[in-house]
Amino acid sequence: MGNLKNTIATFAKAQCSAWVASCVDFGITLLLANVLGMWYAYSTLLGAFSGGLVNCGINYRWVFHAIGLKKKYVALRYVFVWIGSIAFNTLGTWRLTELTGMNYIISKTIVAVLVAVLWNYQMQRTFVFHYGRSCGQ
Repeated sequence: MGNLKNTIATFAKAQCSAWVASCVDFGITLLLANVLGMWYAYSTLLGAFSGGLVNCGINYRWVFHAIGLKKKYVALRYVFVWIGSIAFNTLGTWRLTELTGMNYIISKTIVAVLVAVLWNYQMQRTFVFHYGRSCGQ
């Protein structure tokens, strides 16, 4: 039961971290697209980049307590996952918006939730911040 509690707590904390990172992501996206007039796909890319920086920092210290892992190894693994996340978010938002004609913010929200749960959390939990690695410990 303790392991289940820990798993649920970690998942909840990861979703809080994702929410904070998403606020940064969406804030930058909206600023660039709606205030500065940048194309929404480029704005989505830069927003995702910014949100990823915030997410990595929070997850390293608070969510996965990975202080014992060497930062350079965490960073290398995070970059791999982050590239996938940025690609999924950017291409998913663009594709969903173009296919459905819905507002890009709605598309971005749908895609962001799917990517956060199905890609980011899973890869960060099992690959980026996993203590079972021989390198970096």
